[in-house]
Amino acid sequence: MFFPEGQYRVYLYGQPTDLRCSFDGLQALTRHALGQDPLDGSL
Repeated sequence: MFFPEGQYRVYLYGQPTDLRCSFDGLQALTRHALGQDPLDGSL
């Protein structure tokens, strides 16, 4: 899959993550651990 340059930002979280914590838990992880807005369109 190829993305046009500068159109998408992709962030990776390097620690083990429990995906059973539902969307609310993953959204909280994104906000607090990565310091990013989960609704900004990034991947």
